[in-house]
Amino acid sequence: MNAAEQILRTLVGQSVDTCFANPGTSEMHFVSALDRVTEIRCVLGLAETVVTGAADGYARIAGKPAITLLHTGPGLANGLANLHNAKRGPAPILNIVGDHATYHLALDAPLTSDVAGLAAPMSHYVETFTSAETAATQASAAVGKTLEGAGRVVTMILPADIAWSEGEVGRVAVKPAGRAIDLASIGVAVESLRLGRKAVILLGGSLTPERLAKASRIATATGARLASEVFPTLLAHGAGRPKIDRIPYSPEGMHAFMAGVEDLVLIGAAPPVSFFAYPNVRSEVVPHGCTVHNLAGADDDVDDVLAELERRVQSETATFPQNQASLSERQSGQLDAASLAKVVAAHVPHEAILVDESLTSGLTLHDETASSPAHDWIFTTGGAIGWGLPAAVGAAVAAPDRRVIAFVGDGSAIYSLPALWSMARERLNVTIVILANREYAILKGEYSRMKAATMGARAQSMMTLNDPEISFADLAKSFGVKGVRVVTAEDFDDAFAESLTTQGPTLIEAILAGATPR
Repeated sequence: MNAAEQILRTLVGQSVDTCFANPGTSEMHFVSALDRVTEIRCVLGLAETVVTGAADGYARIAGKPAITLLHTGPGLANGLANLHNAKRGPAPILNIVGDHATYHLALDAPLTSDVAGLAAPMSHYVETFTSAETAATQASAAVGKTLEGAGRVVTMILPADIAWSEGEVGRVAVKPAGRAIDLASIGVAVESLRLGRKAVILLGGSLTPERLAKASRIATATGARLASEVFPTLLAHGAGRPKIDRIPYSPEGMHAFMAGVEDLVLIGAAPPVSFFAYPNVRSEVVPHGCTVHNLAGADDDVDDVLAELERRVQSETATFPQNQASLSERQSGQLDAASLAKVVAAHVPHEAILVDESLTSGLTLHDETASSPAHDWIFTTGGAIGWGLPAAVGAAVAAPDRRVIAFVGDGSAIYSLPALWSMARERLNVTIVILANREYAILKGEYSRMKAATMGARAQSMMTLNDPEISFADLAKSFGVKGVRVVTAEDFDDAFAESLTTQGPTLIEAILAGATPR
């Protein structure tokens, strides 16, 4: 049994059961092994950015790592943007990157590259399989590393000659223990919260209903405002779920949100900063004089910190504000961002997974869906676009019994259209809403914030997508996905409702009027 098969059988023993792949010549023995290790589902992506983004979406919903199978340095490089998002999540991913046989590297063949150097910025760990005899044990240890903290991106480079040589099954890795909580820091934070000053409790990472309930009780008992990062890894939302405010994306919104805050309690989050630097605007948004209480980083035991806070403020039985269910009237007229969000809120099914890469046109989606049945959101945490469609693939693979709804701006969607083919091939129940404003609207807002010169014709042309016009509905059909185009709120209402009861993927190209950046 060769090392490739032994690696796969070792991973199966650690409950790894999904591989997102775009293989090449160096990975053929690994591909062959997938024929024999049938416990692992293999999902083909036509582009590496689909593979890595799908692994990210899968990991966020499944709560465990997927494998990616990539081809040498260039193949890895094609998927780096979505590995950036996964690392920022963070989300556990195990990349297997095939490379030339060890004796072939010295010949400097055309696809020879510095795979480790390419992987390093977007990985927490990078290693090379050093022999067939130790390959499975290295793979087992790599799974353990993906489970460190809140999740790790681990890249393992597999030379072809090691993959085809004989090996042995490795031991099962154990999830590492987290750092012990700092009781003294928690005590100081509790004393500050009891002073009744203006305080914010900022949560980061995966915000499950249980974590939100604990944090909401603490916030209610202390009078603090409960907030999440701009783009949390996962956010439980909808009717009956605890209320939580997301920090705005824009620097103006961030500064307004944090104005006057005297105590900032960080639990699984970092102090908020603006996404970019702007002329004459302070990048740090925490006010001068604000006391920052860093109780848990992203990799610390958030649940233990919340439990200790609950005990100290005696909030275990406290009530907290919840999102309330409501009915919205049927929308009519030309479709815009506001009416689209109201239609969505009226139809979101219970336990749906909503994938957000809507950028400017989806700014009201999160607020509107607070009244929808309980569901989860996942967001583009790292800000690298081209994530939404692949992440929807991974989420749907991880949770086949839940409807996945992806909201993607037309500019972002172009980056990863081959994900549609994977949705069709795998018969995934995904509704894709392309918010088509025919421009990079977010860049217009950024252009203004950067205080650049008045936008001329050439600058304007760099931000428009209507010459020539792109037909996403037709592109969807070419990938095997049902595609429809709508321009009115009534038509969107009908198409969206129908898509939620249709087996397989549907893409709705929503032509928007009046979409503007916040």
